[in-house]
Amino acid sequence: MTAPRAQVTAQRPRTTTAAARRPAARTGAPRTGTGRPRTGTATRTPRPGAAGRRKPPARRPAARRRRTPGALRRWRDRLGVLVGATLTVLLVLGALTQPPTEAGQVPAAPRDDAQATATTLAEATARYRDALADAASSAARAQQSRDAGVAADAQAATARAAVGDAATAVYKANAGQRWPVGRLSVDAPDATTDVLHAQGLVEHLTGDRDAEVARAARAAVHAAQFTDDAAAAEDAAAAARARAADVLTEVHDLVVTLDPGVSARWAALSTTPASADQQERNAVALAGWQSYLDRLVAADVDPPAAAELTDADDLPLGLAPLRDGSGAPVPGVATAYADGQTLTVLPAETIAAVSAAFAQLGRPYQAGQSGPDGYDCAGLTVTTWTQAGLALAGDLTGQWAQGTPVPSGQLQVGDLVFSTRPGSGLDDVGLYLGGTSVLSASADRWQVAVHEVTDLSRAVRVTVPAATPTPLPVPAAGPATCSAPPPAPGTAASPAEAAWGGWSNGQIPADQLCGIAPGHRLRCDAAAAYGAMSAAYQASFGTPLCITDSYRSLAAQVDAHARKPRITAVPGTSNHGWGLAVDLCGGINVFGTAQTAWMQLNAGHFGWVHPDWARARGQNPEPWHWEYGSLA
Repeated sequence: MTAPRAQVTAQRPRTTTAAARRPAARTGAPRTGTGRPRTGTATRTPRPGAAGRRKPPARRPAARRRRTPGALRRWRDRLGVLVGATLTVLLVLGALTQPPTEAGQVPAAPRDDAQATATTLAEATARYRDALADAASSAARAQQSRDAGVAADAQAATARAAVGDAATAVYKANAGQRWPVGRLSVDAPDATTDVLHAQGLVEHLTGDRDAEVARAARAAVHAAQFTDDAAAAEDAAAAARARAADVLTEVHDLVVTLDPGVSARWAALSTTPASADQQERNAVALAGWQSYLDRLVAADVDPPAAAELTDADDLPLGLAPLRDGSGAPVPGVATAYADGQTLTVLPAETIAAVSAAFAQLGRPYQAGQSGPDGYDCAGLTVTTWTQAGLALAGDLTGQWAQGTPVPSGQLQVGDLVFSTRPGSGLDDVGLYLGGTSVLSASADRWQVAVHEVTDLSRAVRVTVPAATPTPLPVPAAGPATCSAPPPAPGTAASPAEAAWGGWSNGQIPADQLCGIAPGHRLRCDAAAAYGAMSAAYQASFGTPLCITDSYRSLAAQVDAHARKPRITAVPGTSNHGWGLAVDLCGGINVFGTAQTAWMQLNAGHFGWVHPDWARARGQNPEPWHWEYGSLA
């Protein structure tokens, strides 16, 4: 965001300011039915000491009451007015406080409530994904029905061909061949057996022909049914895709109205732990992002939608093209002049996507996941851009193809920066933050984090869609690993069995781990997942998880193995030494308890697993031992 920018004079009218874009405030208050008091009424002042012992009114004689119907009508009218006014007030207040929304509509989040905004967009993202899943399921059913229809058509064609062959044979046969029984004669009794045999064959062939006719008819009916089923499934898929598009449109309509100050607070919502040095990098990047948003607020600039920034020659009033070092306009962004300096103006969608990504800092890396409990690299980018109202493919190749390549001299915050691995094509992706910083869910850091990327030559801008798919910079030769470190020669590929961060088993510095309870630490992604699991456990049992052991240094492993050689791993090989294992108590340390049953049912949702060897029928049963692995 430091490239040279063209300046716009302060006297030039600006229509992208918040004051110009906000709707005028309504004047007047809703009437609630209150009015001038009725004449002829009076308010009685109770005598001192009379409260609580009101004297009941004297009963009037029946004849007297029958002679005054007007008084009764007046009281009845007064009561009706009171009830009607009360109902009117309640209805008006209800209409003001709870505006109705259509089915599936994204409710409008308060413009000044970052948490409500994040919650609203997360829920909308879930509905969007549900609609896409319904569309995919219906499309699969449609394809299955089409395939079944093709098979039924082939069966019908085969049956019809058999019927045709039989009909041709009958047509060519003479009368004796078609009706052998006609050759029976009392004069040739010796031929009777042959004639009856021939007649039997004819009847058998006739039965086969009739069966083929029936088979052809049934196959034709089935083919028609499959065709109808395919059409119905295709209609359902189209309806689901339309529902997804509607949700995405509503999300987009919401994010383009967000105040940058709300986005700044949204970006800071993450409370997930990270190691000390990683926490510092995350905090510095977040502070820079919030500072940029605060400058937009101070300049009274509301970021426009991406569609308003596609043509550098036709920008909203008050904005000018942002130019790179060569003077060429940078597509998809603009610049404004405020407080004596130029200010880069990113699209509203980009601001929402980057803010959503910052709000996920510290969440665990989990292969194949796209939130909310964990992400892989492509899962993070597709989720954050969905919360910005932009549909993005779920794989690296698709995400690359949807954007326009960006030269390194024109990189802007929010661009997707890809990395490759020799022989594997695109392997990782993250959101560019400026300088050499990228925010991603890369496997080498085990959580959503800010890190430095030295090669920024492969980047695309998804707010400026490519006219045609951009060829891949490196042909894909295998699945993406999100920069997972390759295992050392001769070792298993499991991260729990290979060194990470340059540290060996049991020799990880404390500041590289994250605390989960007094005296207990884990690798930070495992700590984040443990915290979420403990909160869910507390909701069920009223107390957090009870823990007795977590990260175990090499010296502690040696001591434990000396005391319990039969039930402890060889020092330097325990998952406790990687900060990826815990020993639990409070009922989880006993098989058959409600607490153990809860863990067996729910732990997998948070990435925690009970190793086979530690189960009730395992080699070394330990109900208390759980390890951070993959989602179940």
